[in-house]
Amino acid sequence: MGDDSEGEAEEYLFKVVIIGDSAVGKSNLLSRYARNEFNLHSKATIGVEFQTQSMDIDGKEVKAQIWDTAGQERFRAVTSAYYRGAFGALLVYDISRRSTFDNVGRWLQELNTHSDTTVAKMLVGNKCDLENIREVPTEEGKALAEAEGLFFMETSALDSRT
Repeated sequence: MGDDSEGEAEEYLFKVVIIGDSAVGKSNLLSRYARNEFNLHSKATIGVEFQTQSMDIDGKEVKAQIWDTAGQERFRAVTSAYYRGAFGALLVYDISRRSTFDNVGRWLQELNTHSDTTVAKMLVGNKCDLENIREVPTEEGKALAEAEGLFFMETSALDSRT
């Protein structure tokens, strides 16, 4: 009998969850990353959706399975299972809506309650193309991320800005 695994590339799968209030741009961040698309008329996510993105790293196939969930309270029941097995989490807020930033603490608490302590966490200020109506200064996002031990970035799913 031959070795069936001979010549096959190793494969790794990492689950990443995207969380945050409704309408902060979670679904558009996912579609921008996975398909390089942006939907100006995107609707609220109901339940859970995910995309898988493959990349080759040092000859190994690495797949990122990125999960997008509803930010609306009425769909919150999905969360416990949603976090299970996550390797990373993006906590997303809208830089032009202070209330979404103010709710980051609640999302972080939920993440910490339902996920493994080793989950890599990044705070993401989205919609930085709306600089003219910004309500959350970059420095405030950085300060919160530093205080909570999170990575930090600002981006725009609309124009792929980072």
